[in-house]
Amino acid sequence: MIQFIVQGGAVLWVIMALSVTACVIIVERLIYLRRISGDEDRLFLRIKTSLLEGHYNEALAICDQNLSPFSTLLKIGIENRRLPEHIQREILKDAAALEAPKLEKGLSALGTISHISPLLGLLGTVTGTMKAFGVLGRFGAVSDPAALATGVSEALITTVGGIVVAVPTVIFYNYFVTRVNLILTKLENQVNTLVVLINAASPVKKGGSEEA
Repeated sequence: MIQFIVQGGAVLWVIMALSVTACVIIVERLIYLRRISGDEDRLFLRIKTSLLEGHYNEALAICDQNLSPFSTLLKIGIENRRLPEHIQREILKDAAALEAPKLEKGLSALGTISHISPLLGLLGTVTGTMKAFGVLGRFGAVSDPAALATGVSEALITTVGGIVVAVPTVIFYNYFVTRVNLILTKLENQVNTLVVLINAASPVKKGGSEEA
């Protein structure tokens, strides 16, 4: 394995560094998406029950216990329940938009790695081929095949390395982009539902008193 890496040359080291970076991003994103993917229907039912009973502090506590974009929207909506509906809707839309950077964290770097890895592999192919032709240019007929094999090995190894890094990176990048787009679309669709729920449960707008 070490011999394989050494034969790949400097370009392979760069590809390996990118592969480590991609692995860190992928693992971090998988953990994050798993952490925020709770049972939204159950959470919504619990919040709805608390709101209809006028237990706003309890509803906020439930939101704090569930770390997800949906619970964040719920909490912001509850905290701004005294405002007019159109202002609530704008605040929730802004809050949903602010979740995008958290969801897209690292995806730009992952996409970049997926694009440049095969290009680096191609660069290694070119430099390795140049070394091989350099040997032929200096000696004409090569009596020692090992001298020529060094350049050829670098060309082939870097090509393989670039492809091996790029393929899984592209797969995970597309997976994360799809998941993020689905979450953001769902958040946008939930804004109106949240506004209706919060205002339907608000006793202040019904002329009643609210829990302190």
